[in-house]
Amino acid sequence: MTIIPLEDTALSEKMKSIRGLLEDRSVLVAFSGGVDSSVLLLLAKKFCKKVVAVTVDSIIFALDEIEEARVFAENLNVKHIIVKVDSLKDPNFVSNPVNRCYYCKKQILEKLEEVARVEDCDLIVDGTNVSDVEGDFRPGIQALRERGVLSPFAEAGVTKEEVRVLALNFGLKNIAEMPSSTCLASRIPYGSKITEEKLKRIGQAEKFIKEVARIQVLRVRDHEGLARIEVGKDEREKLFNIELLEKIVDKLKNLGFNYMCFDIEGYKTGSLNPVL
Repeated sequence: MTIIPLEDTALSEKMKSIRGLLEDRSVLVAFSGGVDSSVLLLLAKKFCKKVVAVTVDSIIFALDEIEEARVFAENLNVKHIIVKVDSLKDPNFVSNPVNRCYYCKKQILEKLEEVARVEDCDLIVDGTNVSDVEGDFRPGIQALRERGVLSPFAEAGVTKEEVRVLALNFGLKNIAEMPSSTCLASRIPYGSKITEEKLKRIGQAEKFIKEVARIQVLRVRDHEGLARIEVGKDEREKLFNIELLEKIVDKLKNLGFNYMCFDIEGYKTGSLNPVL
């Protein structure tokens, strides 16, 4: 894949910094298949002497994300390993404290470290960018720092928007336009126990609504059986259809939700965090 020369001088300088961090290293890329990790994997493929992509298979992630990651890694001709992580085994995670993401990330990184040793990779990298570091409440970043994980985008000062610009320059239009995604546990309010039942019904509800309403940005927040549906602000009118709403109601009731509501404000990142 040929890199198109970047016209943005500032971003070109950031690319040089990333190259300096990755060049001739043997790296394991924490690869979710999202925008950030996909662009990072491409750069690692270009700059590193050895690259292994590792994707986590857990109940907290949507199954279609794993398949998308597999296809992307295969197209890059990068060794791709899928590892199972039972997130619900950790009582700290299940109890859903405000630093839930810390425990989740810690458990995942322990598994990645095992793979890195077997694959003889001397560095684990992830796609955290500077917008993540400076943005919403992100306790998972603490776990990254404690385990010595390198985040090249954050180190080089690359923002989320600039990652998307890079994707476009590399000819990855679909990746560049991909909406941000987070684990399904982020749909459950802090203090409300995380269970397999809740995660499954959230995942199935989101899959159904995306398909029938052709929604790109969607979160189904599970407030103890009440489904609060958030969609992208520019997609709200897609749900202004009585027949469509009836289909959604029937499906979500079958999944175990007792009540449903539509958040008229639309999706916003960290909408469960204001209670903090």
